[in-house]
Amino acid sequence: MLRIYHNARCRKSREGLQILQESGKDFETREYLKEPLSEKELSKLIGKIGIKPAKLVRKNETIWKESYKGKDLSDSEIIKAMVENPKLIERPIVETENEAVIGRPPSNIQKLL
Repeated sequence: MLRIYHNARCRKSREGLQILQESGKDFETREYLKEPLSEKELSKLIGKIGIKPAKLVRKNETIWKESYKGKDLSDSEIIKAMVENPKLIERPIVETENEAVIGRPPSNIQKLL
C-alpha cells in the first residue's frame, strides 16, 4: 500500500498527491501536521529513504534557524526536533512497504509507481 505524508498547504505536496491520484493506485494520505509521526515512525521512514536525518530537514524554516542551525546535533537529536516540530519535515514523502522517496521534485514519486 502506498502512503503519502502530506501537507495540504504545500504546492509540491499537492502535486505529489495529484500524481498518486492520477496513477489509479490505492494509497492512503497522512496529514503529518495533524497526525505527527513518532520518533520510531520517523526513524523507520528515514531508513526507507536511505538518507541521514539532516537531509529531511527543511532548513529554511524559522524554527530551524532560531533553535537548531549551527548546532552539532546527533541523528537522534535531529529526529527528535522533527517529531517535536513536524513543519521541519521535508514534504511530500511517499512510501511503500519497503522504500520511500521525498517528492521533491514530484517526479521522484514515479520511482515507486
